Amino acid sequence: MRWTGIFPATAVAILLCFGAANAQDVEGSADHPLVPRYEGSEIVKYETVSFTEYPLLTGPLEGGGIEANPESVLELEGALTRITYRAPAERSVLEVFRNYEQALAAAGFKPLFACDEAECGSAYDFANFAERDRSMDIWGDKRSHRYLSARLTRGEGDVYVSLYVTKNASGGPSKDRSMIQLDIIELEPMERNMVVVEATAMEQDLTADGRVAIYGILFDFDSDAISPESRPQLDEVGKLLTDNPDLDVLVVGHTDAQGALDYNRDLSERRAASVVEALVGDYGVAAERLTPVGVGMAAPVASNRTEEGRALNRRVELVERPAEG
Repeated sequence: MRWTGIFPATAVAILLCFGAANAQDVEGSADHPLVPRYEGSEIVKYETVSFTEYPLLTGPLEGGGIEANPESVLELEGALTRITYRAPAERSVLEVFRNYEQALAAAGFKPLFACDEAECGSAYDFANFAERDRSMDIWGDKRSHRYLSARLTRGEGDVYVSLYVTKNASGGPSKDRSMIQLDIIELEPMERNMVVVEATAMEQDLTADGRVAIYGILFDFDSDAISPESRPQLDEVGKLLTDNPDLDVLVVGHTDAQGALDYNRDLSERRAASVVEALVGDYGVAAERLTPVGVGMAAPVASNRTEEGRALNRRVELVERPAEG
């Protein structure tokens, strides 16, 4: 399923479907300030955790659950807010889902993965994982469910959303109602002190070690597009190569261990090629001096079991290439 865009004319109408707190909400609960509720919904479960691990679905789940589908899970760490809403009667899963989809897009969230029914993979595995428990509050009809994961990039720390909408298949007050499981994960802001490595420091590392790791060249999620905030670091790399015209380098892309081996290798090579393209096009470095290489997850410098370690493993390295002949 593609993430649907939002048009100015429909934005107001869509967002009007979201409303204020309901008197029937469970005690102590509240909407998250970044994501409004669907109008008339009630909070039936509410939980907050100040810091925890959270596996976010970014792909379909086939048989075997997350253990058998590691490429479909992004491991996060941060503050978690879990809210279970019961939508008003006669509101379909699709109607509720589309409203949330548009509201998240309007708030600046970018899609990671979206699916409905068969597109989500194994109905049993996916529903069990998305609901996280088999309470009667959710107890979804596996023939009618939709899911969306998305990310909001912000300076004080990225925010991820897991949205699962399904039709309740049990009895009681939730019978035949659309149920919404909204999980919001707020990451700790990444320390960016001394992220930009100056040209002189890179030259010293290349002289001493033959390589230098660079963390100031950033990419959009799951993309080889270089982020605009990478410009200061690219300026320094351009200066290094301009001041040292005899220096030839391998530009080596590295990823963390999230996702499949071959996919990460290809992604890292495409990212390395993007850096080479920027250095050639924007700084006039001769293309024959730069060789893009992608090694994916094959050369970690830290554990991939934590977000901090994965952040260290996502990098670009310059490796001195000896002159041929």
